Amino acid sequence: MTKMRAVDAAVLILEKEGATQAFGLPGAAINPFYSAMRAHGGIRHVLARHVEAASHMAEGYTRAEPGNIGICIGTSGPAGTDMITGLYSASADSIPILCITGQAPVAKLDKEDFQAVDIASIAAPVTKMAKTVLEAGQVPGVFQQAFHLMRSGRPGPVLIDLPIDVQLTEIEFDIDLYEPLPIARPEATRGQLEAVLDLIESSERPVLVAGGGIISADASDDFVALAEELGLPVIPTLMGWGVIPDDHALHAGMVGLQTQHRYGNENLLASDAVIGIGNRWANRHTGALDVYRAGRRFVHIDIEPTQIGRVFAPDLGIVSDAGAAIRGLLELVRERKAAGSLRDRSAWVAETQERKATLQRKTHFDNVPIKPQRVYQEMNAAFGRDVRYVSTIGLSQIAGAQLLHVYRPRHWINCGQAGPLGWTLPAALGVVTADPTKTVVALSGDYDFQFLIEELAVGAQFKLPYIHVLVNNSYLGLIRQAQRAFDMDYHVSLAFDNVNSPETEGYGVDHVKVAEGLGCKAIRVREAGDLAGAFEQAKKLMEEHQVPVVVEVILERVTNISMGAAGIDAINEFEDLAEGPEDAPTATIPLRPAAVTA
Repeated sequence: MTKMRAVDAAVLILEKEGATQAFGLPGAAINPFYSAMRAHGGIRHVLARHVEAASHMAEGYTRAEPGNIGICIGTSGPAGTDMITGLYSASADSIPILCITGQAPVAKLDKEDFQAVDIASIAAPVTKMAKTVLEAGQVPGVFQQAFHLMRSGRPGPVLIDLPIDVQLTEIEFDIDLYEPLPIARPEATRGQLEAVLDLIESSERPVLVAGGGIISADASDDFVALAEELGLPVIPTLMGWGVIPDDHALHAGMVGLQTQHRYGNENLLASDAVIGIGNRWANRHTGALDVYRAGRRFVHIDIEPTQIGRVFAPDLGIVSDAGAAIRGLLELVRERKAAGSLRDRSAWVAETQERKATLQRKTHFDNVPIKPQRVYQEMNAAFGRDVRYVSTIGLSQIAGAQLLHVYRPRHWINCGQAGPLGWTLPAALGVVTADPTKTVVALSGDYDFQFLIEELAVGAQFKLPYIHVLVNNSYLGLIRQAQRAFDMDYHVSLAFDNVNSPETEGYGVDHVKVAEGLGCKAIRVREAGDLAGAFEQAKKLMEEHQVPVVVEVILERVTNISMGAAGIDAINEFEDLAEGPEDAPTATIPLRPAAVTA
């Protein structure tokens, strides 16, 4: 055994567990941990400007690649409370991140010492484990347990709180004797999977719902193979977007009240059986349950037992790792196919694709100021199949999900359930940190962008280049649209005459100057015809300077985005719909006007 400080043992464990990328801010109570990272030399670190941003960077890093676990680090007191939003966001979307905080000395706890908050109790509801380590000898075991919990069952975040004296205390530790704890994942039985196939075979119009759990299980390729063998239409959830390419012949559209396709909702409503894998029946997906469930049978497969029946009781619920269930189903399907006992679903698939070719929204608007729909059309054309999009919440995210295209898993990095404003920018930096070779494009409204705008300086300092599309209507657009139900437009405008930047023409904050002041590049676009050129210029600036590049698009102040308030059968379409292929030129299937007028 070797004698070393507890923090030195902790850093060795990080390396052994494969978690070597941290985001954070040093401070008095966590400085010993930073000294251990410095001495070790193998833990990469990005210095954030705000501790909440560090937690979102860790989220982006984890979400970007299978097996990643981002680490966020802060000192005692407010550093930990600042990271609660990131822990909540990670917990809600089943994202494993490790939060490490400093703490006052053990003898000072419960004595109102400076910045000595009970962070473990505060973080407990939004973590799989939150623990203040009171004895140095417990540090290796607590870190071992933390990694095990983060990866087991439904993944999620943990918080380890380290009093400064615990960090500095020497312990006996041998890293060669340390082993990560084995991960046991539940697997569906053959009998359960046979029952799933029997339910599918007894249905006329079944669909597969692909949730984010498939991406977490790194099982997207197997899922697509399963869908192809069954010949069934696929409806991805917002968190599962990218499991199957948008232009795949079985992609039937997304469903919901907000982030949905017209054809997606109609295809779900035409189905009679829904097989959900790794999803949670989120309200934004289902809408009113009486509409969503009417006339349909449901299968729900999820790794977390408490998810089965949480929203509604399925006809068949199975607790299983998504990847194991998919591979088991694939084996059984191939057996049945070889025996000639699978039904031909080509007519049903053709029906779903006919809706995809006829029920489209218009994107080609030439209005000045620019309509947001045109922005997403130009993004489709400019960034192609390999782009990674990052977004959180707002009309920008909702319209983006309706109109952008995603072709690969982990190429739509989205905060699905929590939706905190400010998430997009730091999360994008985390995604770039995970793989700087991929083109990353963030999408924000002006309010989301302003929440943690200072993190642009992090991208400049650490050379983390990406493109940030900022659609600026100088409004809290989603809240304004929701306020229509109350017949008000109250405290949701961000517009003002900027005495230092009259060129903003009443839109308020000069995002171009702010971005440039933080060491980045920025372009402002006022006309739709200039969008393509701006995106190409942004790519060149990003490549040349290796910093974030902001493309600010000045939108019309008020645009109501397609949305429903109750059931998925009652979506309000506020804008003109596509009538010909020229109205939606980047649609994955050219619109067939003859079918529209029939």
